[in-house]
Amino acid sequence: MVRWKEWVEQAIEKLESLKLLRSLRPIHLSHGTNTDEFEVFDGLRQWDRASVEVEISETTFHKWLRDIPSPGDDLGGSAVAYTEAGANAGRFRKLILFSGNDYLGLSSHPTIIKAATQAVQKHGMGPRGSALICGYTNYHRLLESSLAKLKSKEDCLLCPTGFSANMAFMTAVGNVSLLLAKGSQPSIDERVAVFSDALNHASIIDGIRLAEKQKSVAAFVYQHCDMHHLNELLTNCPMKKKVVITDSLFSMDGDFAPLVELVKLRKKHGFLLAIDDAHATFVCGKTGGGAAELFNCVSDVDICIGTLSKAAGCHGGYIACSKRWKQLIQSRGRSFIFSTSTPVPITAAAHAAVIVAQKEMWRRKAIWNRVQDFRDLTGIPITSPIISLIVGSEATALQASRHLLEFGFHITAIRPPTVAPNSCRLRITLSAAHTLDDIRNLTAALSQCVNFSEIGFYCTSWNAARL
Repeated sequence: MVRWKEWVEQAIEKLESLKLLRSLRPIHLSHGTNTDEFEVFDGLRQWDRASVEVEISETTFHKWLRDIPSPGDDLGGSAVAYTEAGANAGRFRKLILFSGNDYLGLSSHPTIIKAATQAVQKHGMGPRGSALICGYTNYHRLLESSLAKLKSKEDCLLCPTGFSANMAFMTAVGNVSLLLAKGSQPSIDERVAVFSDALNHASIIDGIRLAEKQKSVAAFVYQHCDMHHLNELLTNCPMKKKVVITDSLFSMDGDFAPLVELVKLRKKHGFLLAIDDAHATFVCGKTGGGAAELFNCVSDVDICIGTLSKAAGCHGGYIACSKRWKQLIQSRGRSFIFSTSTPVPITAAAHAAVIVAQKEMWRRKAIWNRVQDFRDLTGIPITSPIISLIVGSEATALQASRHLLEFGFHITAIRPPTVAPNSCRLRITLSAAHTLDDIRNLTAALSQCVNFSEIGFYCTSWNAARL
């Protein structure tokens, strides 16, 4: 990893010589919030249910049952909706949400709501501009510091979304080869070799594609979680600059990347290891530090990318990294540079969420209890709060989703292009706000449209094939 530090340092020196190194200059806004005053609780409260209990209009319900396309104007409150809905106008149906990403149920937490409310009352939305112009404040800096501490990294860069964070990182990686090239364009050997898991998130894929268009990286896709294939690709690659990037917890399959094996390969091949920890942050590890904390390899992960829109219950993205990497990304990461920064109230709420998620450790225990409950009731060997029940055809997945809708569960069918043909599935996500009764009722409804023994056999075979 010494080589990567040298390359990043050289890239920054080149940017400085070209007068292209950009700085963040925080605008100071009165804060007045002491984190010691953040109120935390020792168990589930009624307000937590707001994160998993939702309503849809009867019009939406009936369109969903009949699989009628909707532009989203059937909420039940507009004049058009009333005209089209007829007898169903103004009527709503309650559902239990099993399809969201609010894993800890923090989106309805009173402390987080209070942080956002106080910030909006003092500052409105805050300065509106990109972070490099006027959109970066002491609120943003405080959130960055708390995330850097959570991830045990030297620093952190906030981005508007998790998608933009991955895009910014990948374009910055490509810029290392562009800045250090001997000619106007890097030669094949001067480019960065990026090794990406076959099931990585779309934001990683799009970031790599953009860097490829700039002729700054060469992409290599290894079979999902297949360390033998990755080792083979790394061994046969003559390029010096290598990066391996992977989701830590895969959003559609619910399985973990083999981080322990990746760390061994990192030591062997000397690549930069980056993980997208979007679905594991706050959910995994003793302090909620994510998958690297869970697998005890925090110091071996060089870059940790994530989002604040899932277990934090808020919005935004981040890149936890070294100070030099932060300088490089904020200077060359286009999706960061040309995006308006996150509004101050959202930033304040996200900072409160970081504190609450760490202090209310019972939430992590609760969600893993729900994982165990689902496993016990179905016999399906799930390993995370993301449950992927592959049912095959699109028609089968849609039929199962409609069946669950009739029983009061919001679970959507996942189909192409999100997943490959004939691998359509029900994607179920668990939350700390779900109760044992919720899981019992869900599995009872599921048993009428899904054969648990077949699903369990598939999961066991799938995991065995990857090991």
